[in-house]
Amino acid sequence: MSIYVSNLSDEIQEDDLKQMFSKYGSVVKVRLPIYRATGERRRFAFVEMETDAEEAVAIHSLLGTEYMGRNLRVNKAITKVGKSSSSNL
Repeated sequence: MSIYVSNLSDEIQEDDLKQMFSKYGSVVKVRLPIYRATGERRRFAFVEMETDAEEAVAIHSLLGTEYMGRNLRVNKAITKVGKSSSSNL
């Protein structure tokens, strides 16, 4: 149950996101990816909620919300499926 949040301010911290999303349920985890080369934040985050219902309410409530001068984009995170080898001939 993970949410993808984009168009974030450079100033945002994990605690800011925890506080924002905790209004809609239990926040299990927040991840703010960084560029390895520069150490700068990538302006998107993943927020994991405890239940699908909490996730749905948070997405609906926060979509398009302005925070730190930016309009947030909030969507259900898409899980990547690993590549598999099909060389079983």
